[in-house]
Amino acid sequence: MHTWQLQEAKSRFSELVDLTLSEGPQLVTRRGQDAVVIVSAKDYRRMSGGAPSLLATLLNAPRGESLDLARSQEQIRDIEL
Repeated sequence: MHTWQLQEAKSRFSELVDLTLSEGPQLVTRRGQDAVVIVSAKDYRRMSGGAPSLLATLLNAPRGESLDLARSQEQIRDIEL
């Protein structure tokens, strides 16, 4: 990850955006301290939960008839490999 001073990031913003899209997140510092990380919109959507979580999917799953979990009473067949 490339590090940019805030003044440099402001004056070369177009280059900062291009590098973010081609190389990944870019770190911007202010007064020598880490301030922000610039990420692409695609990466942001992925990280911020663009897709529903497993828990949300399970909680919103359609409710239907209960599953038949009874086991078959047939004998087990021998299979030659």
